[in-house]
Amino acid sequence: MLTDTLREAIAEAERLIADAPFIRTEQDLLEGYDYLSGRIRMAMQTAFDYDLDRPLFINPTHQFSRQGLDNPDAIYFHAYLKPGVEYVVRGRRGSSADLSFQVMGGTYSADAAATSLLAFDDRGLDVAADGSFEFRYVAEPGAKTMVVREVFNDWDSEQRGTLMIERPDTLGRPRRPLTRELLQKQYDVAARSLVGSIQTWLAFPHFFQYKEPVNTLGAPRATLGGLATQRSSIGHYELAEDEAMIVSVPRFDGCGYQGIQIGSDWYASTDYETHQTSLTAAQAAVDPDGVMRFVISERPPSGRPIANWLETTGHRTGPMMLRWQRIDAGREDDVPAPSVEVVPVDEVAQRLSQHAPLTDEQYAERIAARQRAVARRMIS
Repeated sequence: MLTDTLREAIAEAERLIADAPFIRTEQDLLEGYDYLSGRIRMAMQTAFDYDLDRPLFINPTHQFSRQGLDNPDAIYFHAYLKPGVEYVVRGRRGSSADLSFQVMGGTYSADAAATSLLAFDDRGLDVAADGSFEFRYVAEPGAKTMVVREVFNDWDSEQRGTLMIERPDTLGRPRRPLTRELLQKQYDVAARSLVGSIQTWLAFPHFFQYKEPVNTLGAPRATLGGLATQRSSIGHYELAEDEAMIVSVPRFDGCGYQGIQIGSDWYASTDYETHQTSLTAAQAAVDPDGVMRFVISERPPSGRPIANWLETTGHRTGPMMLRWQRIDAGREDDVPAPSVEVVPVDEVAQRLSQHAPLTDEQYAERIAARQRAVARRMIS
């Protein structure tokens, strides 16, 4: 049957999920099965939506398909490329904090990261007064995908733009007819993609994230396989239910976007719609000294949430990441390093007395705003 390889891959993927070494509770396992559903969705989308003759940008990473410690502030698009072929990319710039383009060679795997062949943001484009832009790119040897990230600092006010990609040499031609051989190949691609993606993201954080000592954050540095105008600070946490981590980082106005997030051991974002698991510089409270102080904990400090509380949502361990993007030219080395302190959660209110607690109604309003923003911004 055409679907034999896919059915076998789903069974293998389920075994990988069930045998993950960090599963401790039934909730961990259930979250793994939810994660698996997103991996299946991604595998089917990338296998059946792409056509090298008819390129298009697809959105494989979102709130229902999380992977690679996906940034809650970003919309991700990617299109497959064929070396030697000319592509036209056009769109209309929205009001997001950053719009960046990257060409990747190879793919992420359980053994290595993809190679960045080209990376730039919209400041390198000729953007018209109405926000429209267009550029041409001939895929160089080894080019595999073009990745586009549209990143939002202020979820409430910034709006998405539009984006498309096409091949002038095949435009106007009908798609290739369906054949049994083509469908078999697509199901086989989905099968390989499914198992490979789970193996990749189980292994990937151990290349660098988990090489850092627990409950620390490294100095800001260029992101592995990332953008030229991005710096990141990475780490991982391990907190008891009565512990909290205070992450202090100056607000850096030499970039267009600054954010922090925590994730799960599946190396994916956690629920950023109905919980506050990420914050941008625009969303966070800034102290009079210009420092943002975030509190990472399972329960709110002294029983009451504060503006800069990041919820661990039942995860005792997980990755964390700070990002700075669209850094001003020549200021890449000016990005300030964060500091970390682990304290009893009941001492946070005393240490951060300048952070007034929120009422349940006020915190619910923050969550409602996140839900509306995600619904308005995301594609599923």
